[in-house]
Amino acid sequence: MTFDLGPALLFCPADRPERFAGALAKADAVILDLEDAVLPAAKAQARENLVAAELDPARVIVRVNDPASVEFTADLEAVARTPFRNVMVAKSEDAAALDAFDDSFSLIALCETAAGVLRAGAIAAHPRVAALMWGAEDLVASIGGTASRFADGRYRDVARHARSAVLIAAAAHGKAAVDAVHLDIDDETGLAAEAADAVASGFRATACIHPKQVAPIREAYRPDAATVEGARAVLAAADGERGVFRFEGRMVDEPVLRHARAIIAGV
Repeated sequence: MTFDLGPALLFCPADRPERFAGALAKADAVILDLEDAVLPAAKAQARENLVAAELDPARVIVRVNDPASVEFTADLEAVARTPFRNVMVAKSEDAAALDAFDDSFSLIALCETAAGVLRAGAIAAHPRVAALMWGAEDLVASIGGTASRFADGRYRDVARHARSAVLIAAAAHGKAAVDAVHLDIDDETGLAAEAADAVASGFRATACIHPKQVAPIREAYRPDAATVEGARAVLAAADGERGVFRFEGRMVDEPVLRHARAIIAGV
């Protein structure tokens, strides 16, 4: 499975069908959410909204409730009635539970509990998983904590550990990783810094909860002209070189060249 949905993935509650088209137009892909964004009493109607939606299937992700929930089977039945085959599985903890999806589906497994983070490697190895995503708030709640961040917006160590663990597990199995949402909608500076760190660390996308967050995320994932020029220069200098070489006072080896290739690939 491959992941090529773009860097800014915008959540939209599935019980708000009037927002579907607008959310998709503003982002690289829309995540139609049947889980946390929808109250239990509204979930049945949310599924019908999903079935009735006329959106580009290639740019739609459906977040279903977790496999252990009473809502999961109904979610699967609803998704089966749609053309949407990109599915985000909430609170993924058991790779075997993902066998509920056939080969037509491409899954984003959301590792947002202590068990999910610990089993991220096994989940990433599942053949229908294209990407892993992590979530800070459910994770901290699952271990009895009260806040994933300090008052200044920095993640606590437990959240940073989970973020890194999920990223590394995804990479170890050749899968993409999606960074968690930045809940402070008005904190554009913090979001920009977090997205820039996500890019530098190796995430392929960042989820968001408001349209105003799309632009900072896209900007962070788009390499600037100087970075692109530098990457092209070092790749050009590598032609004819064997092994490690010196370029503009810096040692260049294969990992440096891989970084440069990744930058060019993102242009």
